[in-house]
Amino acid sequence: MDKKDVVIVGGGVVGSVLAAGLLAKTPFNVTLIDAHNPADDTPAPGFDNRVIALSRRTVNELAGLGITLAAASPEPIKHIQVTDKGAAGFCELTAANYNIPAFGQVVSLSALGELLPSFLDSPRFTHVAPDTVSMLTQQHDKVSLALASGDEVSADLCVLADGGRSGLSEQAGFTREQSPYGQCAIICNVQTSEPHSGNAFERFTEQGPLAFLPYPADFGDQTRKGHGFSVVWTVASEQRDELTSLSDARFTNELQQTFGYRQGRITQVGPRDSYPLILNTTRELISHRCVVVGNSAQTLHPIAGQGFNLGLRDVIGLVNSTVDTEDPGAYSVLDKYRHCREGDRQTTVKLTDALVRIFSNRYFPFLAGRNLGLLTLDLLPAVSQEFVRLTTGYGRQT
Repeated sequence: MDKKDVVIVGGGVVGSVLAAGLLAKTPFNVTLIDAHNPADDTPAPGFDNRVIALSRRTVNELAGLGITLAAASPEPIKHIQVTDKGAAGFCELTAANYNIPAFGQVVSLSALGELLPSFLDSPRFTHVAPDTVSMLTQQHDKVSLALASGDEVSADLCVLADGGRSGLSEQAGFTREQSPYGQCAIICNVQTSEPHSGNAFERFTEQGPLAFLPYPADFGDQTRKGHGFSVVWTVASEQRDELTSLSDARFTNELQQTFGYRQGRITQVGPRDSYPLILNTTRELISHRCVVVGNSAQTLHPIAGQGFNLGLRDVIGLVNSTVDTEDPGAYSVLDKYRHCREGDRQTTVKLTDALVRIFSNRYFPFLAGRNLGLLTLDLLPAVSQEFVRLTTGYGRQT
């Protein structure tokens, strides 16, 4: 049985960034077990056409690992407008007013997927693909993994970054809690008649939030560069099939009516995809010589764009916890990781869940309260400053 220092299960962005971080900051050898076949021309599930907004802290900490985003053509978020459809609530935030160049950067998962392999070029790195783990066994001094291919591998530390759907976390003793929202997210890219100019929009509707993120979706027309947005539209689950089956013209009309004309007309829409929304968390972050990170630890609603950023902060916390240690799976190391992540995790999960329940509700007291909250956020500098600190990743961590 091949013995490693660290084995990571899951070859998506979180698992790949973790591998790159460990290689950059520690002397450990790292094995990444990836279900995707590298010879397959289709994108890996973790590097599909979704677009993510990386908070300012996430961008800075990735740079600290040596991972810069310039080659991924990121779009900066310089201005955020938050509105509530059919109500008076309104808030605008401008990065320059907080002495920062941008609140964050918008990148595609596919662009990140093309960027990351260059940071994994090391003799201490082994990429096992395509393969999956069929059984996980925790022993006193190691974790043993039986692979579907018939191979076996063991490690001092096993990191689960597979999204939590494989059942491995349960094999390792982690307990899951799930809470469906009765919503789904429809994602697509669009072009508008007006340039985005670094503007991002969050609009709350009776069904859920609608986000427009600046993104270079030029649809092959370079003259329209700077007019693109990535759209995340939250709707009730029962609306999913109806909206995704509409013609482009009818879908564009529905989207335009919901979003309004803040960016002029929506002139083009790309392919649509959708996925159900659920709050899925593990009660624990660590088990004997095992750790969960990213969506394996918590899957959040996209309402505040915090889920992916929270997962990457898991990665940074784990890398920092293993620096200057001989045994990455020792309890003292894992307890350090748990301690550094608990406060941030609890705060972000509670905030995201509360926003979903408040801003997806048309009950009048909630409606009045949240509109007052948006007005307060817009008018009181101290309140907006704290909100910016949290959403950029620099809020209270413990």
